[in-house]
Amino acid sequence: MRIRNRWVVLLFLAGLSPIYLTGCGTFSSEPTITVGMSEDILATDPASGYDPGSWLLFNNVFQTLLSFPYGGMEPQPEAAEECSFRDKRAQVYECTLRDNLEFSNGDSLTVEDVKFSFDRILKINDEAGPAVMFQTLDSVEALDEKTVAFHLKSPDATFPSKIASAAGSIVDRHQYEINGLRKDGDAVGSGPYVLDSFGKGEAKFSVNENYKGSYKAKNSGVTLKFFHSDQNGLKEAVVEGKVDIAYRGLTARDIDRIGQEDDSKGIEVIEGSSAEVQHLVFNMDDPVVGKIGVRKAIARLLDRDALIQQVYQDTAIPLYSIIPAGVTGHHTAFFDTYGAHPSKSAAAAALSTEGFTSKVKLTLWSTPSRYGPATDQELRVIAAQLNASGLFRVDVQSVPFDRYQKDVAAGKYGVYVKGWVPDYPDPDNFTAPFFGEGNVLGNNYSNRTINEALIPSTAGEIDRSTTDEAFERLQDIVADQVPILPVWQGKQYGVVRDGVHGLGYCLDVSTVFRFWELYKN
Repeated sequence: MRIRNRWVVLLFLAGLSPIYLTGCGTFSSEPTITVGMSEDILATDPASGYDPGSWLLFNNVFQTLLSFPYGGMEPQPEAAEECSFRDKRAQVYECTLRDNLEFSNGDSLTVEDVKFSFDRILKINDEAGPAVMFQTLDSVEALDEKTVAFHLKSPDATFPSKIASAAGSIVDRHQYEINGLRKDGDAVGSGPYVLDSFGKGEAKFSVNENYKGSYKAKNSGVTLKFFHSDQNGLKEAVVEGKVDIAYRGLTARDIDRIGQEDDSKGIEVIEGSSAEVQHLVFNMDDPVVGKIGVRKAIARLLDRDALIQQVYQDTAIPLYSIIPAGVTGHHTAFFDTYGAHPSKSAAAAALSTEGFTSKVKLTLWSTPSRYGPATDQELRVIAAQLNASGLFRVDVQSVPFDRYQKDVAAGKYGVYVKGWVPDYPDPDNFTAPFFGEGNVLGNNYSNRTINEALIPSTAGEIDRSTTDEAFERLQDIVADQVPILPVWQGKQYGVVRDGVHGLGYCLDVSTVFRFWELYKN
């Protein structure tokens, strides 16, 4: 399939707000927007950042060859004029650049910059960076002045989605070193916005007048205010009008309360779709949860509906699959296998197969600094559900994320939490990182059918709709063996002041927060 750029204007019924799929610059008379968020931006260099805050910056300051339009699951041309696989085996991917691309500093953007950007990510291979996404990338070749070719080690039909994510950010080869990260907190890209300043309390962005791409800014700039996990401060800021938008970080309770009071406060809660998920992870080498009967007993006792009502006030939905709803390949294997309602008798039967005659002792490990402020409460509710059965004696321990990472890698935890915000909306991104070689779970699980047959076979299918059967089989295997237990799928929420519009176009499964869609009356 060849992806070509084209002129399109889509008028959405919700306010008839236009999205222009071509253009550059904006009108300087448009007002700026102030956005508050409780998360931090951990990096301004695309070779390092792999967190939601950093990707928010990258998606607005840097261009990628392809990008995800609002509501779209298929990437479309951005810095590229067109892209396509050169072969049916999905091992050579070519892109032709738009004409006259420029970085914000006036430097020309060429195929040499594209090659440099990907070579640099792989060469630096920062442990906090996105190099892990390009394990199939063998080399990048500049074929001529406008065409670049990506040679892959093995078939990878998801490669277009990977380079459409913030991991595919193109940097100016004259402003970045090939061997090291940029340390000055600055960023030079060719995206819709310029990073004017970056500090502990805020980051300021203005519209990039040199931008030539698919989007047109509806404001003259954006200021990000950082609240550093101060959720109450973020709530107060939007209620008092100190920020126009509160994004990422409000508690479920605050969202629920604001939603009930928004008419009188001059604010509104905006709900969007999301593919963010959270799982319980089981260490397969643990002497207790390494036993399949224990894992199946926990799966039989987990009451997702009650958990979401108690902790998340319906700002999430129960998850019974590895691949979330709204993504190709979604299959409710855990619902089909274990049902939606707890069964003490089925749990007791599972434990009896392992010879347990007394309560099973477990610790659930949490790290709210990484997976959200409600994570501790969530695990306490799960522990209470297990203890109420009379079959378990469970406690909860919470530790800082740096210790959590080290202890998980060292195999010290039996049961721990794993949240996941996808890099791109494809079923591969919910399976290969969890079960493939060098996976992110660190739980010592391996399945030959998954690793040697299902993941490789789906990776080579350019038509992603043909992968449904394979991904369903993969999820059935996982539901049977329970190396992880899906818990919930999130919804995205933001709160806006009266007269501020466009936030709904920033809240979809692509997780791209589109500065250019925000505007004031």
